[in-house]
Amino acid sequence: MINRREFLGRTAGAGAALALTPELLRAFEQQGGKLLQRAIPSSGEMLPVISFAPRPPADPAAIKDVLKTLLDNGGRVVDVLHGGPAVEDATRAAANELGIQNRFFWTTPLTIMPLFVPGAPPPKPDAAATRAALEEKLAKFKAPKIDLVLVSASAAADNPANLALLREMKKEGLVRYIGVHELLFPPNMPNYPYPPTSKLEAVMRNEQIDFIATDYSVGDRRLEETILPLAQQRKIAAMAYFPFDRGRIFQRASSTPLPEWAAEFDARTWAQFFIKYALSHPAITVVRTGTTNPAHMVENIGAGSGRLPNEAMRKRMAQLVDSLPPTQKIPLERK
Repeated sequence: MINRREFLGRTAGAGAALALTPELLRAFEQQGGKLLQRAIPSSGEMLPVISFAPRPPADPAAIKDVLKTLLDNGGRVVDVLHGGPAVEDATRAAANELGIQNRFFWTTPLTIMPLFVPGAPPPKPDAAATRAALEEKLAKFKAPKIDLVLVSASAAADNPANLALLREMKKEGLVRYIGVHELLFPPNMPNYPYPPTSKLEAVMRNEQIDFIATDYSVGDRRLEETILPLAQQRKIAAMAYFPFDRGRIFQRASSTPLPEWAAEFDARTWAQFFIKYALSHPAITVVRTGTTNPAHMVENIGAGSGRLPNEAMRKRMAQLVDSLPPTQKIPLERK
């Protein structure tokens, strides 16, 4: 595995890419003006296109620094799906201590797990338990409502009543938007039991939802076949997870110089190159970037400003990435 910090150290020494010097960070802050915004199709509400995903461990000081950096540079979307309860709690607490908790667009996962009895028919979700789980979060975070609640595609597809419960809560004002998330296994993973986006696609076609959230990067473009066109057709916002292909793409690019033509769409580093590819698809509303480092947050935000690649450039970017050495192992996303 190679994370962004290790990648920058290697490439700076080899002259293959720019290190995060103070001068470069100042350039990021000035390079493209304001952070781009896009509309949530179901409402028209505008969101900044780069989000923050806090990463374990739950370091309150680091979280505060990144939250302030995000807000100071025009961002406000915070997605805590993969951090776990401890990270979600720490992030909310950090925002509360800074007095800025009401300035963010917060997402939260909601796991709906009805009690399974062997030999009995498949259980239906317990409305009272689901409501209690959400109200517990609202009380813990001292919030009147949650901006976006995300449930898994499996939970939504296997029992549509899960989403019906959330739609009731949306009418009551406890939830502003409802979304479905799906994690994609690597395309070369053997013995995968079903097509990786089949349940996500079923929910998108059959249910009324506001958001989807799943893997999308220049290194894994499977969503371009069906899911992203369907999101446009159904007017569903799309949040791109893992724009660095869970760190695999840094490993693949570790010995390759950033091409000079990346400057044509204002990409100064490989990280910005990768983020801008995801962001340049018209179906993508937000690109989620996980980090514990304020400097990386500034770099990420820089990718959400300035010019974006057009369709011809996107094809060129994809061809370049396809020509990079394959990944020898499957790492996690970088910090």
